Amino acid sequence: MSPHEPRFNVNLSILFTELPLLERPAAAAAAGFTAVELWWPWPGVPVPAPAELDALRRALDDAGTRLVGLNFYAGRLPGPDRGVLSLPGAGSDDFRANLDVAADFAARTGCTAINALYGNRLPGLDHAAQDALALENLVRAARAADRVGAVLLIEALNAAESPDYPVVTSARAVELVEEVNAASGLGNARFLMDLYHLSVGGEDLPAVIERHAGVTGHVQIADDPGRGAPGSGALDFGALLGHLDKAGYDGWVGLEYRPSGASADSFGWLDALGRRAG
Repeated sequence: MSPHEPRFNVNLSILFTELPLLERPAAAAAAGFTAVELWWPWPGVPVPAPAELDALRRALDDAGTRLVGLNFYAGRLPGPDRGVLSLPGAGSDDFRANLDVAADFAARTGCTAINALYGNRLPGLDHAAQDALALENLVRAARAADRVGAVLLIEALNAAESPDYPVVTSARAVELVEEVNAASGLGNARFLMDLYHLSVGGEDLPAVIERHAGVTGHVQIADDPGRGAPGSGALDFGALLGHLDKAGYDGWVGLEYRPSGASADSFGWLDALGRRAG
């Protein structure tokens, strides 16, 4: 592995979902991965029972897998929600209730990157008011992450699949990163560069990598169209990973794709590209 070659981890919220949650870390390890990431594993539950948190931590430890990416509570995901931090009332309240829970879980599992999904625009809500609430909650999230030595990740989704989500370009996500860093004074907000979402949004991916690699804290990949494994769509991942190498990105690349069959059989593209699991 070259000094600037990224490492690969498996997102256990989209891969190995044919298995119960607590069996997925061991399955990822059996496939050759030492690192995994997760959306918030309890949709609709911002504060799960301590026993559930402990069971997941033990499953990660027993498998020898490190958690390298985690979402703060994002509502019903998978499902209709795209985060709740910009939603006044119960959404914001649930997000705030989750902040220390997620941060403490990250600390106990060695996770140093926590993603905060913005939340959809809702009919009848003033956009400026939503944005003000979002910035306030993102600053809270930055503080919670900083307390445990983690970075806060902010990503752009795509407007085709998330038409009510207001952060749908790399430029807007990076602008938001800068706003949070300025407001918090901590400097620990980073861009989550999801190449699938950016491709669906029509962005020039090599240009995005060149422009924003320096503020990127995490990368996620899936092929486009279809959100399948690399090689199932039109994206040239050999070239894209080469661009990441050239840009000096040596962080984690999360595999966040839907396998066409068994998850364990969906990693042959790594060998084909001369890459290996991290």
